[in-house]
Amino acid sequence: MKAAARESAGVSALKKFYWTTEHLVLVGIFSALIRLSSLAIGLVGGGPNPVSLFVRNGLTTALLIVLVCRVRKFGVLCLYCFVNIVISFFMSGSVLIFLAPANIIAALASDLVIAAAGGYKNTLSVLAGVALYDLLSRGIALGFSFLVMRENLQLVAAGAMMIVLGYLGSLIVGLPAGYKFVKELRHAGLIREQ
Repeated sequence: MKAAARESAGVSALKKFYWTTEHLVLVGIFSALIRLSSLAIGLVGGGPNPVSLFVRNGLTTALLIVLVCRVRKFGVLCLYCFVNIVISFFMSGSVLIFLAPANIIAALASDLVIAAAGGYKNTLSVLAGVALYDLLSRGIALGFSFLVMRENLQLVAAGAMMIVLGYLGSLIVGLPAGYKFVKELRHAGLIREQ
């Protein structure tokens, strides 16, 4: 009798964890999928040309919307951002680690906007939060490049044009595509309404 009570207490203790294994695996899979698709589009597109930037950022935003709508927990953007920071650190070294706190702040602000605008079950609040995350993370990256390359403003201007073009891809391609992906995945039962 006591063993059964301990087992049920152990099961209930396991249910109290905020992140389930499924959620952690989903964040890891989507982080890897977003990285690989960005790399593949960049390689196929021949580098940072306008079309590949537009498509790559649109696909990244659409997949991020699907991830946030699938996991639907506060902090999912922070967790995604942390996983991407770790992946970036291992892929490129410690150069990008200075952007880590700023990106996590952008993710936290976006999570707060999603929670305040109607929660994670509302697709429009998720769209607003992901759009804000894209804007803040790109703005922070642009500000960081301005601090590093102040003496050469032409490089900052070129980077700003690429960031603006990428954000337009996120807005024009990514948000509508992410909305349609979520709608179809809900229809298919892969994203449940709860």
